[in-house]
Amino acid sequence: QVQLVESGGGLVQAGGSLRLSCAASGRTFSNSAMGWFRQAPGKEREFVAAVSWTGYITNYADSVKGRFTISRDNAKNTVYLQMNRLKPEDTALYYCAVRRGGSPGTEVREYDYWGQGTQVTVSS
Repeated sequence: QVQLVESGGGLVQAGGSLRLSCAASGRTFSNSAMGWFRQAPGKEREFVAAVSWTGYITNYADSVKGRFTISRDNAKNTVYLQMNRLKPEDTALYYCAVRRGGSPGTEVREYDYWGQGTQVTVSS
């Protein structure tokens, strides 16, 4: 049984920062890329950021480039998303995901396991 548990969400003012964490358990995640997606009310789930299993290759959505940083600690089976200069349009439920492949894909369909999500709300 694979489990992904996100944490770190909350309410923050525009311009502020949050750091999301996602702890994975239940199997080994070596050779697995990990990613973050988000879903706002009434919208489809969208890609935010992803990191290769080595941690050396990352992908970002254009809307978060320069503001968000994804990283991972394989010893802890944990992936992080540092979010700076937050904007009200970043408000969403943020999901962590793991794929069996090692490359940091950007599509929802590429990921095999999902967490329950953590809410991020940015006030103006």
